[in-house]
Amino acid sequence: MGKIYETVKENDTMLTLSEGEKAVKLARRSIENYLSKKEIISDRFSGIFEEKRGVFTTLNKNHNLRGCIGFPYPIKRLDEAIIESAIAAAVDDPRFPPVVIEEMEDISVEVTVLTPPEKLNVRKEELPNHIEIGRHGLMVSSGYFSGLLLPQVAVEYNFDEEEFLSQTCMKANLPPDCWLMENVDVFRFEGQIFQEKEPNGEVIESSQAFCRS
Repeated sequence: MGKIYETVKENDTMLTLSEGEKAVKLARRSIENYLSKKEIISDRFSGIFEEKRGVFTTLNKNHNLRGCIGFPYPIKRLDEAIIESAIAAAVDDPRFPPVVIEEMEDISVEVTVLTPPEKLNVRKEELPNHIEIGRHGLMVSSGYFSGLLLPQVAVEYNFDEEEFLSQTCMKANLPPDCWLMENVDVFRFEGQIFQEKEPNGEVIESSQAFCRS
């Protein structure tokens, strides 16, 4: 997995609310079409949706998690990743039975879009100074080992910057202090969360998320 970063375009463009609304509506349409027709829609959009982005789709029913699956790494176009993660969240999350079409009127759809990873080219001991808890998620990569933690994980578990780095290293099955090693690359990214206020309702940008990587 470590090699994927060589092809990531350095771009930290965030989505507008209009683009976020389009993302959520695409996720809902993908699910409803798949559940009703067993077909995968082929919608493709221009602009930011052409970029490779990590993305998670989360489904909430009566304020309870109903499914959450995504692509933590930017390996697909954003529109393709939304379509695939949305369908997977509905029918492939092993924690829940597959969603049926009748449920969709009670399910709120949420999409979290990740910015492309930014490699931190700073002195190793200075890495904590370039991480903002609650804003940044982290990836570490060394050879074929890599790991990722979403921004909200550090907040949920009350990590400071060094603990967040250590936990990300362990997520990659590497020693907790690997971020201090020269052969380990550290990346940061941000996540934008767009969600329906109510099932099939108004889409807003939110600072809260219910799915954890």
